[in-house]
Amino acid sequence: MHELGRRPGAMQQLNRTVQAPGSPEFGIEDVIGVPEGSPVEIDLRLESVMEGVLVTGTARAAAKGECVRCLEPLGLELEADFQEMFSYPDAADRGRTAEPGDDAEDDEDVIPLEDGMFDLEPVLRDAVVLALPMQPVCQDDCPGLCSQCGARLADDPDHHHDATDIRWAALQGLAGTIQAGEKDDLSGAAPGVDEKQEK
Repeated sequence: MHELGRRPGAMQQLNRTVQAPGSPEFGIEDVIGVPEGSPVEIDLRLESVMEGVLVTGTARAAAKGECVRCLEPLGLELEADFQEMFSYPDAADRGRTAEPGDDAEDDEDVIPLEDGMFDLEPVLRDAVVLALPMQPVCQDDCPGLCSQCGARLADDPDHHHDATDIRWAALQGLAGTIQAGEKDDLSGAAPGVDEKQEK
């Protein structure tokens, strides 16, 4: 921030390519994220204001994960916008007319500049996580996996299993044991004779 100076209205634009940090994962753990060490392109605009430096930017990176329906690997190009205010260390004392009993929550939201530098990683991490899909899919109409055998349904659209309703399983077993001739014997009619004709 030394190059920018503390004169309100001063502005500086920067372009940087940095490596994605590791632990904790730069994304949603075990779902999707930017792999550690992969390049992250950052466009920054730094604006000096009375209280500190307003940082506005865009981060671009390639995220990798797996489809939540079929578990196939997937990748997507990610773009995340962010904006954060970094305050000068003495900004809290300057111009403060608040009384001691004021709410302290505002102080918790202030991120101070330290030795003319700011730490962008927490801001960038929050922006990237919010830009990632919570349930990534390889395609919008991905049918997923077969619930019985785990086969990927997109590879075989006609995939199915002949399922028997458990409520009819006993009757179906009984029907399978009766031969055609036995049906006639059970009805009391002679084989091959229509039941209506016999009456």
